[in-house]
Amino acid sequence: MILLGLFSASCGTISRIQKGICDCLSVLPDAADYRHNAKHVPIPSGTPLEINVNTILSWPQDSIPLPPTQPRTGRELQLMHVALAYLENASVNQGDCDIHMEISQTPDKNASRVVVETPVDSEYCTARMNLQSKLKQHGFQLDLQHGGDLPQPLPVSVLGLPFEDFEHGRGSRQVATVWEIHPAIVQIM
Repeated sequence: MILLGLFSASCGTISRIQKGICDCLSVLPDAADYRHNAKHVPIPSGTPLEINVNTILSWPQDSIPLPPTQPRTGRELQLMHVALAYLENASVNQGDCDIHMEISQTPDKNASRVVVETPVDSEYCTARMNLQSKLKQHGFQLDLQHGGDLPQPLPVSVLGLPFEDFEHGRGSRQVATVWEIHPAIVQIM
């Protein structure tokens, strides 16, 4: 009974801690996250390359995943900006606490999508809170318990770094590439 009480108390503490969009506790260790160190970096300053979702969908994909310790190379080092895309899906991944989003070129639920992620890292807290607040204004709740497809796609802009992931069930069936923008700051227009 004492163990059950301690377990219940600790679960309650974890639930309370995880209520904020910026203070999520990852279920998985960093080592379980593919190329964790390459994804969890600051967004550099500078003039970004202007692209769109279709550009990302056209990038060639490696047939074999990169080694888990592979640092960023090539395209992954170039700051990119998508001036207009449509946010189709948003949720908080409990494994690593990143906000996982899916964007499309057009506001069509069946359009091909690209994954965009805003890390849990402290430098992204303001961006995470802004996104959560803007989604709430549109009647969509984003937290550890709520997320998924938005009722209507929302126009957004995205600033961040490309990242080549690998295919491992990273989203909906509309996700059409292993390329992501991660880290990213997403702003609802």
